Amino acid sequence: MRFLFISNYINHHQIPLCEAIMRIIGDENFIFVQTQPMEEERVRMGWGVDVYKLPYVKIYDNDKIGTLNAINDFDIVLLGWTENEEVRNACLQRADSGKPLLRMSERIYREGQWKAISPKGLIAKYKEHIRFRNKKVYMLCNGAYVASDFALIGAYPHKMFRWGYFPEVREYTPEQMRRMKRMEDNKTPRILWAGRFMDGVKHPEFALELAAYLKEKNYSFHIDIVGNGEMDDDLKTYAEDNKLMDVVTFHGFLPPNRVRQMMEEAHIYLFTSNNLEGWGAVVNEAMNSGCALVAGSMAGAVPYLIKDGENGYIYNGEKLDSFLKKAEALVKHPSRQQKFGNNAYDTIIKQWNSEVAARRLIDFCNAIIKDKDYIAPADGPMSLAPVIKPYVVPDDLTN
Repeated sequence: MRFLFISNYINHHQIPLCEAIMRIIGDENFIFVQTQPMEEERVRMGWGVDVYKLPYVKIYDNDKIGTLNAINDFDIVLLGWTENEEVRNACLQRADSGKPLLRMSERIYREGQWKAISPKGLIAKYKEHIRFRNKKVYMLCNGAYVASDFALIGAYPHKMFRWGYFPEVREYTPEQMRRMKRMEDNKTPRILWAGRFMDGVKHPEFALELAAYLKEKNYSFHIDIVGNGEMDDDLKTYAEDNKLMDVVTFHGFLPPNRVRQMMEEAHIYLFTSNNLEGWGAVVNEAMNSGCALVAGSMAGAVPYLIKDGENGYIYNGEKLDSFLKKAEALVKHPSRQQKFGNNAYDTIIKQWNSEVAARRLIDFCNAIIKDKDYIAPADGPMSLAPVIKPYVVPDDLTN
């Protein structure tokens, strides 16, 4: 099987999946085509990858003819996000010819499904998605609400599958996990929030609201906040005005490896993004690090990865009171922190990782190439994506 993966650029969240696919089909049968340079902001954040050290990565502008030929000739083409119309049109021509095409997408109506009524938008969606209802074109849903968006316009019926991003997975023994989190001698839970300070998207202010709430109730805790951005001054002013600097530490921007180390040391991870967060790979990383998560229901990764009350808590939408209540329940019960953290780690190690995803993806590709039925797993990557509305969970915690 020859496999072509096309996307805007390679990043550290995609490399584990690419390398897992190559271990199955052979290095010589896999190519990743990068269609544009990475944005400078993401490079500064530590996302930059030296593509010339990855022999399977090809730059589209360096070999346009080779890429267009591969789109036509390879057994499988996986098309991720790209603004390159020449590449997208070549992929759609491939689909028109009856050859298999896999699409990978985050939400198309993340700002509101009311946008689906736009006549101009529907014409564009018809050309790129809807008209392939009966072709060998399939959707890998990078987020729990992607299927709902595409179902709204009648695209990909019975051809949408759970998918996501698969960052590096690290394995720890139980003893290593206990030592990292100092479970025996540390009675003060370490709580971590990390991300860009983006107003109306990431909600870093929720971490400070939690600090004020817990401090007023005399809990023992400490919150580490990693990141920077447009809200930086406002957040620090709020913390100073509310006398929170003894229970909150602002670390500024830190490189990904240092953030990952802080996840390994943390007991609770706060993920407060809303519906404008397509996936949220920090959820994978924090769960792999054995953190108990308190996560908002609206971001794409959350309903796929977290089972409320089993391997984390999900709070309703952007409701601050729901967030505070669920976070308090974890702070109040150290045993619950450990239970959720262990279960979260197992979720990533056993199911939501690049090795499982690659194996299931290749099984699916073999089936469609040979016109055989694909028996989808019950859950996890490449299971059938349910059509669900924004996730709502009960808030009534008795303890």
